[in-house]
This record gives sequence, C-alpha cells and structure tokens, in this order.
Amino acid sequence: MHFIIADDHPLSLLGTQVLVDSLGHVVLGTYKDGQSAWNSIKILKPDFVILDISMPEMSGLEISEKIRVHQLPTKIILLTSHKEKSIFQKAEELQINAYLLKQYALDELRDCIKHLSTHEKYFSRKLNFDLEKDVNYLKGEVMEQLSFSERKVFEFIIEQKTTKEIAALLFLSEKTIEAHRAAIIRKLGLEPQKNALLKFAVQFKDASHPLS
Repeated sequence: MHFIIADDHPLSLLGTQVLVDSLGHVVLGTYKDGQSAWNSIKILKPDFVILDISMPEMSGLEISEKIRVHQLPTKIILLTSHKEKSIFQKAEELQINAYLLKQYALDELRDCIKHLSTHEKYFSRKLNFDLEKDVNYLKGEVMEQLSFSERKVFEFIIEQKTTKEIAALLFLSEKTIEAHRAAIIRKLGLEPQKNALLKFAVQFKDASHPLS
C-alpha cells in the first residue's frame, strides 16, 4: 500500500513514518503543512493518507473535504490530539475512514491500517470515553431543537441584539420576536427569568465551524 503522511509535529511525523515503513508499506511523502500534502495527494493518489487536523495552510479536515470532492479512492486516517465532539462530527460528515487519538497511536495505528485494508471504517472504542462536548457541539445540540425562524432569532440573541433590533433585521414585529423568544426558552427548558435566555446564549458567541 502507498501512503502520504502529514503532521506539523516533527516527532509525530517521524514516528508515524517509521511505523508505516515497519509494516512493509511505501511512504510516498511526508509533509509538515496541509497545502504541500494536498498538492502531492492529488497527483500521486495514494491508497492511504494519515493526516493531523491542525496544520499550517490547510487543515486535515480541509484536505479530507478536497479528497471527497475530487472523488479520489484514497482512504483517510485522521491522527490527532483533538477530542472535541464537533470536530469528530465533522469528520463523520466527510466520511473519514478512521479517527485516532495520538495518545493511543502506537497501540492502534497498526491495527487500524490492517483493518482498513479490507474494511471501510475503523473507529476506536476509546473515542466513546475521550471525546469532549465543546461549545460548537453544544450549540449544534441547541439548534436541533429549534425551528428555522427560532434559529435565526437565537443567532441574533447570541450577538446580544435587542428584541427591537432583531425585529428590524428580520422585518418582523417585536411581538413576533417576543413569541419566538418565549418558544426558545420553553424548548430549551430555561427558567423564565429576566435575561435568562441572553445569559444562556452568549456562551456560544465564539462558536464556529470546527477548523473549516
């Protein structure tokens, strides 16, 4: 099997290369930034890529998305320190073949590569215990409970807009916005106290799409 490996941590990059070499596979190239890795992947079309997520110029998730958009047959192994559920969720959406945590890499990467030679997916059981609910994941859970209109109102509440400002931005009456606010409070199970919804919403102010 032919591999390309990308990781901006030199020791991690070298350790992964040594392990893949020891299994009798061919490493076509190793890279410390995402753009260089992608340039090589689209030309060489390796059987496997092993990608870190956080890298200069292009993240492992961005490379994975490009691999899927270009419909390359390459299987993708994400080898990362990221434990956020929102990032894992994004990886699942991209149909990543394997998601491994670096702290278990030596124990699992060998088994993962062997498994993926005949199967499409490999997800460590350790992920069930180690993944953490970060603010992006929690915001997604909140949004799933709301209607389309309520989501728009909630986004403006996150930005600390007043009822009057939200009404003007959405071309709706203040009464309609107040009705949406009441529905959001009810659906989220918040106490109907003054500023309770605002206090709850502002925790999501810095939430964004993970590493995209």
